[in-house]
Amino acid sequence: MELTVRHQTTYRYETPASQVALLLRLQPALLDGQIPHQWAVTVNGVAVQNFRPNAFGDGEAFHHQRAAVDEVLIVASGRVETRDQHGVVSGFRQDVPLRVFLRQTRLTHPDAAVMAFAHSAGGEDNLSRLHALSALVGNVVGYSAGSTSAASTAAEALAQGKGVCQDHAHLFVSAARTLGIPARYVVGYLMAQEGGQALRETHAWSEAWVDGLGWIGFDSTNGLCVTDHYVRLCCGLDAHDAAPVRGSVVGATAITIRADVMISETEPNAAQQTQQQQ
Repeated sequence: MELTVRHQTTYRYETPASQVALLLRLQPALLDGQIPHQWAVTVNGVAVQNFRPNAFGDGEAFHHQRAAVDEVLIVASGRVETRDQHGVVSGFRQDVPLRVFLRQTRLTHPDAAVMAFAHSAGGEDNLSRLHALSALVGNVVGYSAGSTSAASTAAEALAQGKGVCQDHAHLFVSAARTLGIPARYVVGYLMAQEGGQALRETHAWSEAWVDGLGWIGFDSTNGLCVTDHYVRLCCGLDAHDAAPVRGSVVGATAITIRADVMISETEPNAAQQTQQQQ
């Protein structure tokens, strides 16, 4: 499958910012089941080209805006060829040991309830246990837009029994690490619909390590492993660590943020249409 993506993020400042420094993780990696084509990232129309793989294997670049601005417009767009690998995510240029992904953070730190939840997952081996855990996450934390915030933790989401994809991913990651299984938080794009409406924002899911298979992508929100409908951007220990855009601003006061994602299957060009007809 080939997917066309356009991801636009707009920052507006009530008073002009004298400087803006951005860390961008908006370059989909070349993986065994994912090949980017004609991918471009711009900031206020200026191309960002110095993407380099970080220790997790994700492309990242810095952009420094030194002139005063009252708006920063970030656009990432292009085409990505994807292939369904039955959940297996491979081909990383990763330079960190697996034990790093056993480290809990403030957002994933398990309380007694999360620990009990983790150990309630059945399964004869780690793979079946992770499948059971992913299903449990979706069952105990119902999807409810606006019910949590960016600062909500896995323990809080479990306690209130509702959340969004960020909370599902945090709870899965927290529980997997509790079981001694390396796990990480992933951000990307998903071609799907919720309530008949196309998703217009980035999506979050998880990856866990299974000996003999490698990293497996689990989407607890939708109750499945990742398919060719997913485009993977970046990963981290939690949502803050895996943010596609992070930065600092000098001189601005109130800041408003708006993000919009458009993703669809790429329309065949004239040559492809002729070949298909033949």
